[in-house]
Amino acid sequence: MKKKKKEEVKTKPETRSSGRGFREEITGILLAALSLFIFVATVQYGGNAQDSRLIGFLGTYLMLGLEKLVGSALLLVPLFLAVWAASILVTKKFWSLRMCGVALLVADVLAFFSIVRIPGGMESLEAARNGLGGGYLGGVTAYALLHLLGNIGTYIIMVLLCVLAVVMILNQPPSVIAARMARAAKRFLRSLEEAMLYEGDEGETREPVILSHVTGEEPVVAKDPAALSEPVVEFIEPMQPVAQKVAERGGTSEYKRPPLDLLTPVQVERGFNKNDIKESIRVLEDTFANFGMKVKVNQVSCGPAVTRYELQPAPGVKVSKIIGLSDDLQLSLAAQGIRIEAPIPGKSAIGLEVPNERITRVGLKNLLAAPAFQGHESPLAVGLGEDIAGNPVILDLAVMPHLLIAGSTGSGKSVCLNSIIISLLYGASPDELRLLLIDPKMVELAVYNGLPHLLTPVITDARKAAVGLRWMVTEMEQRYKKFSEAGVRDIYRYNEVGGEQLPFIVIIIDELADLMLISPVEVEDAICRLAQMARAAGIHLVVATQRPSVDVVTGIIKANIPSRIAFAVSSQADSRTILDMGGAEKLLGRGDMLVYPVGAQKPFRVQGAYVSDADIEAVTNFIKEQNLHTAAGQELPLEAQMPGGEMDYEDELFWEAVKVFMDNEKASVSLLQRRLRVGYARAARLVDMMEERGIISPPDNNKKREILISEEQFEKLYSEHSLGQ
Repeated sequence: MKKKKKEEVKTKPETRSSGRGFREEITGILLAALSLFIFVATVQYGGNAQDSRLIGFLGTYLMLGLEKLVGSALLLVPLFLAVWAASILVTKKFWSLRMCGVALLVADVLAFFSIVRIPGGMESLEAARNGLGGGYLGGVTAYALLHLLGNIGTYIIMVLLCVLAVVMILNQPPSVIAARMARAAKRFLRSLEEAMLYEGDEGETREPVILSHVTGEEPVVAKDPAALSEPVVEFIEPMQPVAQKVAERGGTSEYKRPPLDLLTPVQVERGFNKNDIKESIRVLEDTFANFGMKVKVNQVSCGPAVTRYELQPAPGVKVSKIIGLSDDLQLSLAAQGIRIEAPIPGKSAIGLEVPNERITRVGLKNLLAAPAFQGHESPLAVGLGEDIAGNPVILDLAVMPHLLIAGSTGSGKSVCLNSIIISLLYGASPDELRLLLIDPKMVELAVYNGLPHLLTPVITDARKAAVGLRWMVTEMEQRYKKFSEAGVRDIYRYNEVGGEQLPFIVIIIDELADLMLISPVEVEDAICRLAQMARAAGIHLVVATQRPSVDVVTGIIKANIPSRIAFAVSSQADSRTILDMGGAEKLLGRGDMLVYPVGAQKPFRVQGAYVSDADIEAVTNFIKEQNLHTAAGQELPLEAQMPGGEMDYEDELFWEAVKVFMDNEKASVSLLQRRLRVGYARAARLVDMMEERGIISPPDNNKKREILISEEQFEKLYSEHSLGQ
């Protein structure tokens, strides 16, 4: 009995709370229905309540009463009721401060109607009796104000009441509202001015305003834009062409570097208004002051997508308090979303990243023409994008040495992969670099088929992708055997010794989730082995996925791929899966990324380079037209399907079992039991042996297996086995 009483006591508050919410929802729905009824009646009959065919007897008298109550401002009644209904349904409260502001604004408007919308010589009360002006509500209010304060005092009070109502509705201090209105007015006037200048002279462009480091009391503007190291928009041929660098590294001189003219230049004016930046600084400092914190803006960096304000807190101000004000800062700046970096690595300052009104596109041509790329010694240098200060970001895959890319659909992941591939094609010849492209989506990387850099055509079958990864593991082991025989430790020293020149190999996987769905164990094992050991062998991984969940990006894979790039994701949990910290959920998309290379203390923000489909086709067609003779276009080598190239089939029935599967075009343990008349254990062992050697696939969701080799491959394997005996 005591337990039952306790349970009843616990459930009473829940019942009361749910009942109160139920009553509020019912009230909101009834108010919304009443608002719709009055709105339709007002629009249909224009305030003529005599026609009661549709609104009925009760509706007729309701409209007559409303005409007397609010006069000619009948439309305010359904509008007020609709706002009230929405407030109740959202806040679960019958009344709030915002609704007080709405009611005060309606009363002020009715009084205004009673003053300006009545015939001359008629008093407000007399007009209210006739259904004019603001009705009895507005008439009584106007009558009292006019007799107590006169005309001038009445108008002053009405303006004051209107301002007070707006403050109550927005629930913001008047200073914040005034600052936001001033910024909006400035933006509107500036856009009008730019439009007029553009119509007057299309050839003139506004000189960009670039903010640099501050030494005084406030941020200053650099007069010379060249003082900042940002990419040059006018392109010139580099002093050391890529072909010359290839020759110096021992590559072939037959490979002609694609000219930069194949890429479309991005001519974008990157201008920032000094007054807007100063106004934002003032708003930031005032917002911190309102919360009792003294914070000073020391430096402003304007990038393609975001502007970073470097904040210097006064002694005694905790960093955690500043981080806790992120929502208030976003509201004060009217920004889409802000990100706080506390502290900035290497600086005693806090970074506040605010999105720009428009994202400036970063062209890949800018990055490839930059001295940082042209002077790079590594053939694996890639142009990634521009950082917050507008400086080019060039990364070296040889240093990373493997890269994990993750982001939601449409965040810019595929464009980033294309930028990496195009950068590699510009920086290395087929003798220096080979690519293994795996594209389970079948459409993203198909344009690269036929390139001399490819080891095989683009792999689109998830099962063949597992075979290709095993092939790379075999290649890695063979290279280490060569290094051991030559007495060297890595590919650089091996190529310096002379003789055979081994190319670098970059494996690019466009969608890891599809591979993990079909062959999770094989793919994970191959990726982990390559990530752990392949760096010295010159084999590097670039793995991308749009589903950064723990069942795709497993702990073993993440532990062995130290360098990561995170695009915009939907939740902080996905961001932690990629970066081991939050932040990616606040990115803007469209190429906005957080780059976390190996050895970095924290990820840094980069706006990714954009390369169009037309540019990709132009570059690939230029390379294909050279008709360089390579292994591109061949199928996966047969040894790729046999780990280590071993052909030692210890079971005497192995080849007969393979022939049974080839003849019946299906693979199962029961089939071997019936045809070969063997027990289950031996038949299952034969099936496992064929799966290990890549002859048949692992079982799918329906426990069916596919045969992965053709008749020609089977005959070749069988003949080699017979000759070996």
